[in-house]
Amino acid sequence: MTVILYGIKNCDTVRAARKWLDAENIEHQFHDVREQALSEDQLNQWLDKLGDKLINKRSTTWKQLDEADREQLSDRAAKLLLAHPTLMKRPLLDTGKELHLGFKDTDYQRIFTHHTL
Repeated sequence: MTVILYGIKNCDTVRAARKWLDAENIEHQFHDVREQALSEDQLNQWLDKLGDKLINKRSTTWKQLDEADREQLSDRAAKLLLAHPTLMKRPLLDTGKELHLGFKDTDYQRIFTHHTL
């Protein structure tokens, strides 16, 4: 299985995750969600598994959304993420078996110690 890290390249947390994966010699692909659009189907699959945890409600983008979009999040989440990729909490690590949001080196160590990819 291919490990894929989703995020944006100028995000500090994404950079830290990429650096950790490189240092641990873990083969992975990086998918910049700004440069390579995600499909609505993929976003809906993630939303089914992760719920609204996929939405970064602390982001500047979230704060700039109008109230109607924020109130109708459950109905519009995929479309909002397509229109505003920076709404996605990042990084999102797809091991092929599981999805993990955010980055902490201790979490990644646990993920890659206990799972054979």
